[in-house]
Amino acid sequence: MLKDHGFEVIYVNPINRLTFAEVSIDRLREEFFRLIKEAIAQSALARVAWIAYNVAYELIKATRGKIAVIVDDAFQVIGVKESALYVKALLNLIEYPPEHYERIVTIAATSEGVSLREIGRHRWTWSTPMWNMAREGFRQLYDQIPGEKPPFEEVWRITGGNPAMLEGLYRMGWSAERVLREIIARKNLHTFTSSLGPGDREVLVRALEDPDALMSREGIPLMNRLIELNLIINVPPWRDEYLWVDQPPPEKDEELGIGKYVAWQSPLHREAVRRALGMPG
Repeated sequence: MLKDHGFEVIYVNPINRLTFAEVSIDRLREEFFRLIKEAIAQSALARVAWIAYNVAYELIKATRGKIAVIVDDAFQVIGVKESALYVKALLNLIEYPPEHYERIVTIAATSEGVSLREIGRHRWTWSTPMWNMAREGFRQLYDQIPGEKPPFEEVWRITGGNPAMLEGLYRMGWSAERVLREIIARKNLHTFTSSLGPGDREVLVRALEDPDALMSREGIPLMNRLIELNLIINVPPWRDEYLWVDQPPPEKDEELGIGKYVAWQSPLHREAVRRALGMPG
């Protein structure tokens, strides 16, 4: 869509090792892909985000036109502290460019809450939440997946519209059990739950049914640990559409694990914690 409006577009997703460059300067496009290939080969994924920035900087000097830089899920690889520095660098592209330009769009998206908290404390940032995918958009994504698959309603119920969980299910042959085991192992949830004292454990058990149970004096330290594990996220209590990218979540949905203030990243994340606690599903 941006390309159709005359933008030079650079997109990177370091975690999934996805890159895209629709730029008119052949030299810069070739340099971009060469540097990206080197960074991925060396597993230097943090460099991928900075390569996008550097190429955008050179594009401004070369074209003085319309440029869009989209950086998706980079903060987990560049680190929480550097994430704020990176967002500031993107802002500086707009405020202190190397040359005059027609228009610049910079978007940095993250799926976890720790970096959002670090970035959000700075007055020069503006963050807009996006809750997974709206049902209709998620259905369109589901319909594009080839081959046999479970019914849409079943997939929606266990993913809550989370596209990463949809990808995981597809990758695991539509086995929710395999996805759950991967989440438990990757996040070391048995160790996490074993470290909890009786009070925290009791709050966590209540949060399985109502995530807003974490929004309490005794629950907030536990909530912060769950955010660090990218299992839950703070959600703004307001559901006005202008405050959200795309459709906001419902104010409360017990089946999907959504509260007014806190929500599980997906029903699968909640179920993984339930399993790690040794509780029946």
